Amino acid sequence: MPTPTPPRIRGPKAVKIDPKLLLEAALVVFSRDGLQSASMRAIAREAGCDPSLIYYHFANKETMFRALLEDRIPPLVESLRQLADPGDPRSIPEKLWAIQGIFHAHFQSSGGFRAMVRGEMVRGAGGIKEILTEQLAGAQKAIRTVIEQGMRQGDLRSDLKPFLVAFFLVRMEFEILDLVPALSLAMAGMAPEAAVPMAEWTWFQLFWRGVATRPDDPLPFPPLP
Repeated sequence: MPTPTPPRIRGPKAVKIDPKLLLEAALVVFSRDGLQSASMRAIAREAGCDPSLIYYHFANKETMFRALLEDRIPPLVESLRQLADPGDPRSIPEKLWAIQGIFHAHFQSSGGFRAMVRGEMVRGAGGIKEILTEQLAGAQKAIRTVIEQGMRQGDLRSDLKPFLVAFFLVRMEFEILDLVPALSLAMAGMAPEAAVPMAEWTWFQLFWRGVATRPDDPLPFPPLP
């Protein structure tokens, strides 16, 4: 007679888990599946825990999405607010270049976060539009303040729409961070660490020539080597 298989002995279930690990798992699931299609069970699988443990920390997946935004967006907004302060002595082109650098610093290593936010915007942000608007309003206001400063000072064209100027400046930075590392070696023979800053500088020159009242004046900082 064959020897019966002994019953599988399971170890004790974990009763606690670091909320940061849950948010990391949620970021993976949200960036892959989108908020609407994501489930708490899928997040639990990604985190390697029982779904009930998530509810100890977060009421639902929307709460987790908000927590991810609140972890990443406020430091970005604070950096932009400091830049937009009228007491900041930098010139308008320096401030606009710094805006691009701030987004680079906060999001270069956060591909999953970029994918999550981009995905929800493309899908219409159903159910979380208010959360996104609330979190991103401070960043938009600070960038518009810099653009309006430039228009008042005569550095930027008076016919510009500040919202669209801000959109194109920031949108291209995200495109550079997402696409250039993947394409640089194949298309330009450049390593990503060299191609990304080169792409950022090239884009800024094109951007500046489109918004400046004196686009042929040299920029008040040296070009990249």
